[in-house]
Amino acid sequence: MNSNDLKFLQELTEAPSPSGYEVPAAKIMCRRLASVANKIETNIMGSVHATLEGKSGGVAPSLMIAGHLDEVGMMVKYIDDDGYISFDPIGGVDAAILPGTRVYVYGSGKNSAKPEPILGVMGRKPIHLIEQDERKAVTKMDKLFIDVGLDGKTAKERIRIGDCITYGVGFQEYGDGFAVARAFDDKIGVWIACRVLEDVKKAGRALGNVIAVGTVQEEIGLRGATTSAYGVNPFIGISAEVGHATDYPGIDKRSYGEAICGKGPLIARGPNINPVLFERMIEAAKKAKQPYQIGPEPRGTGTDANAFQISRGGKVAGLISIPLRYMHTPTEVLKLSDLDAAVKIISRFILDLDAEVDFTPR
Repeated sequence: MNSNDLKFLQELTEAPSPSGYEVPAAKIMCRRLASVANKIETNIMGSVHATLEGKSGGVAPSLMIAGHLDEVGMMVKYIDDDGYISFDPIGGVDAAILPGTRVYVYGSGKNSAKPEPILGVMGRKPIHLIEQDERKAVTKMDKLFIDVGLDGKTAKERIRIGDCITYGVGFQEYGDGFAVARAFDDKIGVWIACRVLEDVKKAGRALGNVIAVGTVQEEIGLRGATTSAYGVNPFIGISAEVGHATDYPGIDKRSYGEAICGKGPLIARGPNINPVLFERMIEAAKKAKQPYQIGPEPRGTGTDANAFQISRGGKVAGLISIPLRYMHTPTEVLKLSDLDAAVKIISRFILDLDAEVDFTPR
């Protein structure tokens, strides 16, 4: 991965964008594709649609490649007179990992021209002051609080009820080609969608229109995917996502399958996925000489691909996922080479599409 693409990935992951608060990440996506797409629109939900027009004049199938802009986070619920903050989760936040973590509260108080990141720490009683029988249980979120180091008056001036909160960490490379960040789920999908659009344009464009989409509110119910699939109305909808890696201690591969960081993206197979698309994606991986793994999905995938498949009269749905360790924690981990492989596979798949391809299961 070159330095420009790496910087783009860092900007996306560090942009605060819990569900409903995706504007910072959306702006980065729009800026990246401003000189690439023929048209960029933001719909009423906040999802971004960047269209690269095809060469066939609408004869060849249109394709939407999407990642979701939102991440899990929290929201300010109450500020007490001493400045301590009570909060509610946005999306699937694990209460077990919260005590002792650092967070950013994006304050939009009266003196803030734009949301201001205010460092806070997730507080609770230390273990010495917790009763013996309570030490074995996970501390519930309503027993936790955020300490921003401000008195009550100042905290209430700088922070409003409903302001969003993220984990207080950023992007770092480490080890042998690995990276860690708080929001690879699913900023990497947005990164892949943008990079695919760039590569397809560089290759001379596809026959059909290609739309790179950043959807919103996936973490609370696939809402952006539902409205974007309906509004854009592509023939094909592919979700670029993360999947659970199973290459670390304590994961039973007999139960969860094999997904190894560094061995390529997971090409999903199952009832949520069009079978013709799956086979053509495998062919694209081989043609592009890129590593890949097969991701078995025996039911709905829980990704934007669910919404794509059943939009209007049905779409050709696909899903390609990056193996990710420690999902929905402040330390999500992946192998950077898997991202580059995903871009090359999807780009090859798109460039090989023609007006005659039939995706009807036979």
